[in-house]
Amino acid sequence: MNRILLTGHKGMLGRELFHVSRELGKEVIGVDLPECDITNRKQTETAVFDAKPDFILHAAAFTAVDRCESEADMAYLVNATGTQNVCLAAQKLDVPLMYLSTDYIFDSAKPHPLPYDEWDAANPMSVYGKSKWAGECFVRDLCAKHFIVRISWLCGHGGTNFVETILKLAKERDELKVVNDQHGSPTFVNDLVPELIRLSENGAYGTYHITNRGFTTWFEFAKKIVELTGLKTRVMPCTTEEFPRPAPRPKNSRLSPRLYENTLGNRMPTWEEGLKKYLGERP
Repeated sequence: MNRILLTGHKGMLGRELFHVSRELGKEVIGVDLPECDITNRKQTETAVFDAKPDFILHAAAFTAVDRCESEADMAYLVNATGTQNVCLAAQKLDVPLMYLSTDYIFDSAKPHPLPYDEWDAANPMSVYGKSKWAGECFVRDLCAKHFIVRISWLCGHGGTNFVETILKLAKERDELKVVNDQHGSPTFVNDLVPELIRLSENGAYGTYHITNRGFTTWFEFAKKIVELTGLKTRVMPCTTEEFPRPAPRPKNSRLSPRLYENTLGNRMPTWEEGLKKYLGERP
């Protein structure tokens, strides 16, 4: 795998995938708006055929979770139809494809504190989750050679994420209320990307969960951010009901990494280690 087509290379995850792949000596062709719109089948097919890739990393997505509720047509157009278009092009060239999915495909009904396994039934609650699940279905139906990687609570430099939001608010306020009944694993782009590339070279096609190790809540995550940066803001717990959002959030977003660890024989750093590294690399 030396020539990679990367969709969404201008996004938070895409930028790191592009950079690390280049560092590893890969030839990477990035496609993104406005040059290529994956919702346009002809444009997508042309971009893929012109690139002549050995592998496709499909990171392009509409990830604004709350906006997806009010812009459902766009969410399905990008996350479902756009993925279908990329898969159809990959199918014609018989090229392996990796699709980045999400914990939002689950409904949080699995009893606390059990994590979700790859084979657990999907039952998304939000438009974002439903549109990403539709993307997964297209990948499975159209691409015999595929990886589906579900990630959660993604944080990376150069993009909007929970760490930057908390740091901004903590500098403006004396007290923050953060939900304490949603459980999951923060996942840091710098830790995730090397594992995605390692998996793509493994040839063990299938569905995987890859997150930083360990589980926490948004409240505990926020407390750790404030603690490590020496800010004095008080962080107080609240319930999901006290902090309503347009899109429903799964209260159990724990993803089991068992298959990934068994396949690659590797383990991700803990989320606390990932956070410390992230904060140390902030400009």
